[in-house]
Amino acid sequence: MPPTSPTPGNRSAARTNWRRLGSAAAATAALLVAGFGTAVDASAAAGTTATKTVVSKSTAAKAGSTKVTWTRSCAEPKKKGEMACNALRVTGGTTAFMQANAHANAVTPKAAADSPTGYGPSDLQDAYGLTDAAASNGSGETIAIVDAYDDPNAASDLAAYRSYYGLSACTTANGCFKKVSQTGSTTSLPSADSGWAGEISLDLDMASAVCPNCNITLVEAKSSSMANLGTAVNEAVKLGAKYVSNSYGGSESSSDTSYDSSYFNHPGVAITVSAGDSGYGAEYPAASKYVTSVGGTALSSSSNSRGWTEKVWNTSSTEGTGSGCSSYDAKPTWQTDTSCSKRMIADVSAVADPATGVSVYDTYGDGTGWVTYGGTSASSPIIAAVYALAGTPSSGSYPAQFPYGSAGTSALNDVTSGSNGSCSTSYFCTARSGYDGPTGWGTPEGVSAFTG
Repeated sequence: MPPTSPTPGNRSAARTNWRRLGSAAAATAALLVAGFGTAVDASAAAGTTATKTVVSKSTAAKAGSTKVTWTRSCAEPKKKGEMACNALRVTGGTTAFMQANAHANAVTPKAAADSPTGYGPSDLQDAYGLTDAAASNGSGETIAIVDAYDDPNAASDLAAYRSYYGLSACTTANGCFKKVSQTGSTTSLPSADSGWAGEISLDLDMASAVCPNCNITLVEAKSSSMANLGTAVNEAVKLGAKYVSNSYGGSESSSDTSYDSSYFNHPGVAITVSAGDSGYGAEYPAASKYVTSVGGTALSSSSNSRGWTEKVWNTSSTEGTGSGCSSYDAKPTWQTDTSCSKRMIADVSAVADPATGVSVYDTYGDGTGWVTYGGTSASSPIIAAVYALAGTPSSGSYPAQFPYGSAGTSALNDVTSGSNGSCSTSYFCTARSGYDGPTGWGTPEGVSAFTG
């Protein structure tokens, strides 16, 4: 059964509805793995696996000593100019969604994999004040998702996700969904890759969750090189997308400024990029002055007036949202923090902690159906979809600037607690009132901060 749609603009009703899932299948059969374990960061790079014992701070705060396990979906870059996706697939433990449903329905989480174990569309819309906009806006707008390699099951997995949650069909046949290569071909597609396929499912589902009325174009690069991914960005814009999500990144280099001019300088197009999943430190293309760099939070339900609370996502010193002062990219004119003379990451943020992760439907390679994902790969398409709900950016504008016009207002949820590592300048890695590196100016509260 798909969950009941929330009453537009009514946070209380929306929270009641998603908890109502638990009285059906979601609170019992929908729970992935219960109990306590060792978090495994399994690098997808060939021949390398690193095991670490980590406790998710967001979950620990909510559920005592509960631990969540996860694995990286994509291989780490092996050489300069390669990118890795920022998707983290939950493999065990008790997520915030599972905890909330178990508590609300007085059940014990049980192992299963046939229903969601993470946040769904109504949760995300409610958390970010988007219920009204998601119901009314987005028709005729196209969100482009740029990723590497092919996901052969992209269309069918997207259909399953949208059907479960009661979202309108988005298919090739009805013109809502399109999958193309970096050259625009619908038939000559890249080779398939199971790790990037999980990333693709995450991106498509998050775009659908936040902007269910939007069209979606998936542009698949033939490899994970910045050159090929950048070519895919250009193709997305060429095909008419005004919102382009990029959930990948790599180390900064002296080539970044040339990448900026070649691939990301598209006035009138909102280009979002994940800030990274390795804790404090800048990465590219989040450092591009032409993009909206998106940090990550831990999102949990709360008894406060908003119904939700957020803090910086940080699992360990090397596991959490990225942030930092770029070594190469110039500071955009609208960014006014004083301790970083170049581009500062991030601009805004959204949920990314795997322990407070989102539900995704994926059946190719890594996935067997319903899985939960985290990483700033979740937050980038969420913010791209918020831009789409806000409407077409003005001609010649750089939408990365838009949230700065609403800085410090109720249009953004200021995230004021948590850090993502150690740094010599506090706000580079530690949340505070106002602007900070890990969360930027905060998370969306409606769409007004993303229009201009």
